Amino acid sequence: MEIDAVLWDYGGVFTPSPFDAARAYARSQGTDSDGFVRMVFGSYEADTEHPWHRLERGELSFTDALIEIGADADAAGVRFDIGEMFATMADDGVDRTVVVDYVRTLRAGGFRTAVVTNNIREYGDAWRRQLDADTLFDAVVDSCLEGVRKPNPAIYQMALERVGVSDPSRAVFLDDFEHNVITARGLGLHGIVVGPDPSAALAQLDVLLARI
Repeated sequence: MEIDAVLWDYGGVFTPSPFDAARAYARSQGTDSDGFVRMVFGSYEADTEHPWHRLERGELSFTDALIEIGADADAAGVRFDIGEMFATMADDGVDRTVVVDYVRTLRAGGFRTAVVTNNIREYGDAWRRQLDADTLFDAVVDSCLEGVRKPNPAIYQMALERVGVSDPSRAVFLDDFEHNVITARGLGLHGIVVGPDPSAALAQLDVLLARI
């Protein structure tokens, strides 16, 4: 098996999971965590007209998305503060510098790399600087700039084109959200689900790349 490129999700792989942060926030409010995640982020296994999905496609501003989500929360009698929610992501005690180091090693070894992220326009400069994305990756495929988001197959195809891979079986995709990985596998890529501790996923990647 030969692999030419490795494609990475951003949130939940290089950072703590925003879904875990939402669940923790919901529990702190005495609210059903799964229902709260769906209210804030929509049904994430699909690409819909939910305000968060429109935000990630660059169709809605962060402020306007929060107004719509906040209205839904008010109607449901749920307290929602986006700042408080994401504050729980600050430190979950997991060392993710190992992921950054792994990507650097891949590029030094001749593998092509890309980040494929569902993200928001207002956070674009900050996360790219924080991750040093222009140094780590051959391509950055950001949903809010492309107008398409995971799990839409088009965003995976876009990433493959930008790293110059025509055969999906010669690429690997890693994401903390399982359905995004399932979609990638359906397109012919190798897929790895990243858990709360990324070391297990990196060990699986080692096997795929014949690094051990």
